[in-house]
Amino acid sequence: MRVLELIGALVLTALGHLRGNAEEIGRGILLLGQSLRWLFRRPLRVHEIVRQLDFVGVQSTELILLTGIFTGMVLALQTHVALSRYAAQSLVGGMVGLSLTRELGPVLSALMVIGRAGSAMTAELGTMRNTQQIDALASMAVEPIQYLVVPRVVATTLIMPGLALLFEFAGMVGACLIFCTQLGGETAAFIASVRDYVSVQDLTHGLIKAVVFGFIIAAVSCTKGFYVTGGSRGVGTATTRAVVISSLLILGSDYVMTTLMFTSTS
Repeated sequence: MRVLELIGALVLTALGHLRGNAEEIGRGILLLGQSLRWLFRRPLRVHEIVRQLDFVGVQSTELILLTGIFTGMVLALQTHVALSRYAAQSLVGGMVGLSLTRELGPVLSALMVIGRAGSAMTAELGTMRNTQQIDALASMAVEPIQYLVVPRVVATTLIMPGLALLFEFAGMVGACLIFCTQLGGETAAFIASVRDYVSVQDLTHGLIKAVVFGFIIAAVSCTKGFYVTGGSRGVGTATTRAVVISSLLILGSDYVMTTLMFTSTS
């Protein structure tokens, strides 16, 4: 009987988790649907969108630049070690450029934005939910989704391609610096390799990824924060889950988009 009770408890626990996940997914879909509906209705919250562009984009500039520079430096060193086995050190620029534009630029910049801005979105909206500020907006005939969610989704989706470009530029500068000063290469050879191997299509595909990643960050962060329960502990739990889920979705969607974009053209 104890064995049967244990099996029954495990089954009920699993069903409870499945039900909770299904409810979260359903709330997220409903929230996104309402956000799209309110996106094209007046009044347009231009001021809020600009404020979120500043928070997500401008205030992330230093973090993106530093991360990009050090990523490019490490890429140059590792790529040089690998290519030197085949006497192809002159291809370092092209290989670094492909890595940054196709994958590392969009992915790493998105992960940085999750840690800095996505978590803050969840915590801010969760605190507003716990302190009943969202309910107060509704009581004043202000639609909370239009005022709080739509500007964050729009701003993050729009600014992520710019942050990815900034990351890639910083990475290329860092890689070129290491290639020319530490690895004994020449700037002209580095730039020529980039021109030979990196195409406009590589760049545009990476920017498309960045747009999708920005939407994922804002959608998950806002959903987790908008429906917070459980007080301050609930805010912390929601913030952690938002970061984890956003990161996993970005890595998973990156694989899917890479398969669709690059496998079909290779």
